[in-house]
Amino acid sequence: MSSRPMLTQREAAAACGVSRTTIRRRREAGDLPGAVQDPVRGWVIPVDDLLAAGLRLHAPSPPDEVVLANVQERPVAEEQGAAALRAELERVRHEHALAVAEAEHGRLLAQAEAQHLREQLAARGEHIADLQRALKALMPAPERPVLGQPSVPGQAQPETESAEALEDRSAGGRRRWWKR
Repeated sequence: MSSRPMLTQREAAAACGVSRTTIRRRREAGDLPGAVQDPVRGWVIPVDDLLAAGLRLHAPSPPDEVVLANVQERPVAEEQGAAALRAELERVRHEHALAVAEAEHGRLLAQAEAQHLREQLAARGEHIADLQRALKALMPAPERPVLGQPSVPGQAQPETESAEALEDRSAGGRRRWWKR
C-alpha cells in the first residue's frame, strides 16, 4: 500500500489539471493500475499511479466544459485572437530590432569618437614635444670657460676682450660706427 492518498476521479482531475474524461480514459487504458472502485467514493486512484502515468500534480486545471450556443464563433474568435497576438509579436520584434540597431549604432559612434580623441591626443602630444624642443633651442647655452686659459680655482680670471674689440683696435684705433 502506498503512503500517498487515494483520490477520486474528480479530485485527480483537479489535482492534475486535466478533465475527468482524461482520468477515466487513462484508467480504462490501464495507465492507472492501482485504481480501485470504492463503494462510497467511486473510483479512487493512488497518487503514485498518477505520477507514474506522467501526470503532474497541482497543474492548472482547464476551464469547465461550456457548451457554446454557436460553435462557429469559437474558431473565428480564436483565429482573430491569434492574429492579434501575431501582430503584437511582430510589432514587439520590430521594436526590439530597432532598439538593437540603435544600440549598435551608438556603440560604433562611441568607438569612432574614442579613436578620434586618441588621434587628437597623439597629435597634441607631438606638438607639445615640438614646442619643448623649440624652447630648449631658444634657451641660452650654459656659460663655458674660455679655451686656452686654464682656470685655477680661487684665482681671478683676467677679463678677455671680445672679438669685435680686437678688430676695432687692429683697424687703427678708431671705432667703426657700423656693425658687421
